[in-house]
Amino acid sequence: MLNSIKCHHPKRGVVVAGGETDAGEGEITPAFFARSPIKIGMARAQEILGYEVVARIGEGARSVIYAVKDKKSQVYALKHVIKNKPKDARFLEQAVLEHQVSSKLNHPCLRRSYKLIKQRQLLRVSEIFVLMELVDGVTLEQYVPPDLVSLCQVCDQIADGLELMHEEGFVHADMKPNNVLVTDDGRVKIIDFGQSCRDGTVKQRIQGTPDYIAPEQVRRKMLTPRTDVFNFGATMYWLLTHQHIPTMIPKGTKGIESRDIEPPPSPRALRPEVPEALSALVMDCVEPAVNERPESMARVRDRLDLAIRQLQRRET
Repeated sequence: MLNSIKCHHPKRGVVVAGGETDAGEGEITPAFFARSPIKIGMARAQEILGYEVVARIGEGARSVIYAVKDKKSQVYALKHVIKNKPKDARFLEQAVLEHQVSSKLNHPCLRRSYKLIKQRQLLRVSEIFVLMELVDGVTLEQYVPPDLVSLCQVCDQIADGLELMHEEGFVHADMKPNNVLVTDDGRVKIIDFGQSCRDGTVKQRIQGTPDYIAPEQVRRKMLTPRTDVFNFGATMYWLLTHQHIPTMIPKGTKGIESRDIEPPPSPRALRPEVPEALSALVMDCVEPAVNERPESMARVRDRLDLAIRQLQRRET
């Protein structure tokens, strides 16, 4: 286990989606199996593409995720995406995109993708397998930080990973609590790059998660690192208050809110122990106007560090 939660540590973990998990380098711990929601109870080991299936650990809209082991006993997550209907093609596209982006990024706070395998039926791709890291952790929705300093340190790691993505020319475009994993020792992994895109992309359709989506995503305008700043700010707001900011697509509605969005109460107004520096940062991140947000994740991290120092002084 690491003594520091800083994301720059050279040790790598391993990841999955849904019930995502990091058992360290090449091992799956007993604790992982205890948490695994679905076990494979078979008299003999099942194999997929030459990998021994250890457990079935998650499911998505058209996918199943397994913990698998290779011939050298190295463990991975193997995501299996199936196209049953023509409209399922987008799930295959997202799996390909996730691999293309993740395989280009090398940072301890970003999940790695190692291999993409396509299977065809009548010359058309019908199934895709993505071999990924496996991480033993919980999502930010499940994570309970012991204090505000720990929460800010987790957020700093997320910002660190996003900063690297932006330096490499990518935007995550779907940052939210469910797309971040935290291990027992406080290390972070950002997951799910299925909606990621190049900086400056204008998407043909609305993509994002209601409650976290930026106005430019709804309006199908250019996506930039400041789009991630908004998504990240909405994530921090929820972590601090357990309330969602108002967005142009509120959760549970089918339409788009075209009126000007009223700013939410600040985190400090809802939770007085939140330092002013942190509360102000969150509110700046979720500014509807793109140019009013912090210009980069580096700037966000500078302000997070200031908030952490305020909290640490308060504790001494």
